[in-house]
Amino acid sequence: MKRVHYIDNYLINPQHPVTVNLIGAGGTGSQVLICLAKLDVTLRALGHPGLFVTLYDPDIVTESNIGRQLFGYSDMGLNKAQCLVTRINNFFGNDWKALPDIFPTVLKDARRDDMANIIVTCTDNIKSRLDLWNILKAIPASNYHNHETPLYWMDFGNTQTTGQVVLGTIPKKIKQPASQLYETVGSLKVITRFVRYARVKEEDSGPSCSLAEALEKQDLFINSTLAQLGSNILWKMFRNGMIEHHGLFLNLETMKMNSIRV
Repeated sequence: MKRVHYIDNYLINPQHPVTVNLIGAGGTGSQVLICLAKLDVTLRALGHPGLFVTLYDPDIVTESNIGRQLFGYSDMGLNKAQCLVTRINNFFGNDWKALPDIFPTVLKDARRDDMANIIVTCTDNIKSRLDLWNILKAIPASNYHNHETPLYWMDFGNTQTTGQVVLGTIPKKIKQPASQLYETVGSLKVITRFVRYARVKEEDSGPSCSLAEALEKQDLFINSTLAQLGSNILWKMFRNGMIEHHGLFLNLETMKMNSIRV
């Protein structure tokens, strides 16, 4: 019997836009933001309230970002989050929010309005993922869902030519409907349960001085490819109400992709 995960019913028929926190506006995050804008337009056209996205990033645009990330020379010196969200809002007529800061790293600093239904991380270090999960797993479960209820965490990560996307459930279990056709799965592993980051040595992920140096760390199309594939999982969630795969592993060197079944 095929295994599937039915997404939380709140996301299918909310009374307001589904809230999304996008953490990181660099190579992958800038591409994911565009995908989220396209998803928002499409959902609204289908009668759904769409998305409200808050983008977090404390960094400014430098010359090394131009070409691999979605910035131009006129953007240099601007905060990445504010630059991208202003562009999206002007183009699509949205009122999305930019925060030129890092996402809170400890629970005591996290406010209610820092929470969102879907958390998407596009960061380049291990500690930020561990800190985030420590916050998310400490949030008390609630039967009442609103725009501040965290339900899913999607993480994007990559090396120079390989990467992965993993969508996991933040509550221990998402209630599943009875089904005679499928074996339903209420809990999806988050990235920190796939990878034991505590055993991984943190590599230098500081800013590059040039595009050439940046390409030594991340190939030209690894970020945009991951962004498209990962965002497609979100599209299937909303379009079909269920998913058979909640992640993938990608290798651009061998041109292979392996999906992660629920």
